[in-house]
Amino acid sequence: MNLVVGASGLVGSEICVQLAKKGKPIRALVRSTTDRAKVSRLKELGANLAYGDLKDSASLAAACGGAATVISTASSTLSRQPGDSIERVDAQGQLNLLQAALAAGVRHFIYISFPPAPADFALQRAKRAVENALKSGGMAYTILQPTFFTEVWLSPAVGFDAANSTATIYGSGRNKISWISFADVARFAAESVDNPAARNVVVKLGGPDALSPLEVVEVVEKASGRKFEVTHVPEDALRAQAASATDSLQEAFAGLMLYYAHGESVDMTPASKIFPEAAKGRASVRDFAKLLSSAPPA
Repeated sequence: MNLVVGASGLVGSEICVQLAKKGKPIRALVRSTTDRAKVSRLKELGANLAYGDLKDSASLAAACGGAATVISTASSTLSRQPGDSIERVDAQGQLNLLQAALAAGVRHFIYISFPPAPADFALQRAKRAVENALKSGGMAYTILQPTFFTEVWLSPAVGFDAANSTATIYGSGRNKISWISFADVARFAAESVDNPAARNVVVKLGGPDALSPLEVVEVVEKASGRKFEVTHVPEDALRAQAASATDSLQEAFAGLMLYYAHGESVDMTPASKIFPEAAKGRASVRDFAKLLSSAPPA
């Protein structure tokens, strides 16, 4: 049995899709408050549901019972449910899950993280703490470190608004990023389950090409035929934002924006050797630009 934690989220739900395609048994951990449409979709995939929360150790023990593999994508950064925080979910909650998995005899833990970023912030500290606990925990582990999700970081939520032809760029916009689709991350996670080469490894993941944010704007401009208005947020402003943050979530967003400004170009040679199938056919920024250009302007 494969327990997917964060099964109703962006990456977790797609991991369930990929596991279902492979005919793998799925147990999906969801909350009692999870959107009914998302729950129905998981049921349609053939997933067995386990109700619980990373903040509830008893529910994690029940969910892990009988599972051979745990795949965790859960994070407070997008869910923002009442009572959630980076400290309670991304840090202690994930450690709670690790302990429950160990106690239940889980053999393999697959964890979705991100590469080390230049700034120090609570979300990064949480990721590194969980990674270190996994490495010394006694279970086989696969730590996947994808860079920036194309569908998230090239969306209006973080200032890239193709419909209105505007883009907010963090830093100079000249440092290259290996943007990766969340769906491709899910494929790598699903391929980790029965892959002996994926045991006890930390793998950085990126898309098929590395483009600077300004190059991305050019790609989308060409695909859409519309000129973008670009606004830059200086790194000093992001550092000030991080320093003045009133909670760890605000600090995390500022820290991730600084990471974006720094850039992250990934050499996919190691990942391609471990995951030859998942490395094929990864979606590019140009593929995503075609989708964006098909949407009517606002």
